[in-house]
Amino acid sequence: MHLVTYDSGGLKVKGLLAEPIEGDCYAGFLYLRGGIKNVGMVRPARIAQFASEGFIVFAPFYRGNQGGEGNEDFAGDDREDAFSAYELLKAHPRSNSQMIHIFGFSRGGVMALLTAIEKPEAASIVTWGGVSDMFLTYEERVDLRRMMKRVIGGSPNKVAEQYQWRTPLFFLEELKAPVLIIHGVKDTNVSAEHAYRLEKRLNQLNHPVDTWYFDQYTHYFPPAINRKIVSDLCKWMKNQHNSW
Repeated sequence: MHLVTYDSGGLKVKGLLAEPIEGDCYAGFLYLRGGIKNVGMVRPARIAQFASEGFIVFAPFYRGNQGGEGNEDFAGDDREDAFSAYELLKAHPRSNSQMIHIFGFSRGGVMALLTAIEKPEAASIVTWGGVSDMFLTYEERVDLRRMMKRVIGGSPNKVAEQYQWRTPLFFLEELKAPVLIIHGVKDTNVSAEHAYRLEKRLNQLNHPVDTWYFDQYTHYFPPAINRKIVSDLCKWMKNQHNSW
C-alpha cells in the first residue's frame, strides 16, 4: 500500500494505492470516497479489503486533503481528481488498462457516475449508498446546506446550473458501462430515492443496471454483511469481464 501524489488539473493531489503482492496483472478499481474533507476519509483497511479481492485499487483523497493542493467543491472541479485517478490506474504497469472498474460510496456515487460518463470505456460502475441528485441532497440534508451553499456558490434557487452540472441524472445518455446500485432502504444520509431515481432513468434509457436493495439497513451495514457484499460486488464486477 502506497501514498501517491499525482497531477490533477495542475494541482498536486494525494491518494492511496493498494495492490496484491503476488501475480502479474489485475483489473483496476477506482475507489471514490464519500463525505468532504475529514468526513468520510479513505480508510486503508477498506482499500485493502477490495485489493484482497484481486484488484489494483486507487482511492483519491480529493484536492485539499491530506496535504494535497486546492479545495474540494463537492463534485465540481474536483471531479478532475477522479478523472486523473482513472488515468493513473490505466497507466499502472500491473493493471489491465482495458478493465478499470469504478466504485463510489455516498457522495462518491456522484463522482463515480461523472467519471464513468467521462470515461465511457470503463468496465463497470458500482454506486453504494450513492448520491445521484444534488438537488435532492440539498433538499434532504438540511445539515449540509450551509456547506453546499459555500462550496457550490449558493442554493439551487440561485445557482441551479451548478447543481445540474453536479447531477449525473442529466447526462446518463453518455454512460456506457453497466451499473450496479446498492442501497439500504432505511438510509437517512443518502435516501433510497437517489437509487430509485438513478434506476428509473437508466431503465428509461434501456441501460444495463442491477439493483441490490436492503430493506433492513441504513447508510452503514453491519461488518459481516458489509464483507459479504464487498465479495459479491467484486464478483459482479469480474462477471462484467465476461460480457465484453
